[in-house]
Amino acid sequence: MNMTMFHGIGMLIFWIIVFFLIFSIFSKDKENSRETPLDILKKRLAKGEISREEYSKLKDSLLN
Repeated sequence: MNMTMFHGIGMLIFWIIVFFLIFSIFSKDKENSRETPLDILKKRLAKGEISREEYSKLKDSLLN
């Protein structure tokens, strides 16, 4: 058999893996930018930046 054929297939698989890894890194950044205002509000409550009362008021204003 011709070894160059296997070398070419190996390089193709290598580049597919490289492109997949690069794509997956950049797609994760886009997922974080899709947060809804309610998600951000929940995170602020979890971090202790706002109280439960503030959370309730802001949540009501977002949903209305």
